[in-house]
Amino acid sequence: MRELALNVLDIAENSLAAGAKNIEILLWADFGEDKMRIDIKDDGCGMDEETVKKVTDPFTTSRKTRSVGMGLPLFRYSAESTGGRFEIRSEKGKGTEVFAEYRIGHIDRMPLGDFGGVVLQLITMNPQVDFLVTVECSDQKGALDTREIKEILGEIPLDTPEVRAFLKDYIRENLVSIYGGRL
Repeated sequence: MRELALNVLDIAENSLAAGAKNIEILLWADFGEDKMRIDIKDDGCGMDEETVKKVTDPFTTSRKTRSVGMGLPLFRYSAESTGGRFEIRSEKGKGTEVFAEYRIGHIDRMPLGDFGGVVLQLITMNPQVDFLVTVECSDQKGALDTREIKEILGEIPLDTPEVRAFLKDYIRENLVSIYGGRL
């Protein structure tokens, strides 16, 4: 994967496949400390301790269509190759949390990519799931909670063209306001 946003999409798709009904995505940056963090947490079926130990091995996958799973191993590598760190916590029946931390200025840090587009796609293509997406930098914070949006919209679906256009602009404006294009 060439962009971190695609890693977020892949991990969130794993959450969806695990039956998650609530997915939290955090993008946090501190330019003074030269750190960026991506955290994805779900309430899916979770994994037992043995599976958690093996899940970052590319030859461990739950897919039936192929015997290789590169999402988590690449996410881990993307963080550790920048001097950052990676963790995965999971409990059977309770969900999973994947955490990756990066040094922002490291030459090997992949670009963030179209994070806003990934968030928009996840939200509008999975109306049965609630997403809480938080972006933070220094003293600025933005959050998008689909439960609040659904409450306001009532019966109007999130993939309605006007709603989708609003969400796209809202996400983009918050990302630009908070990060100023620096990620």
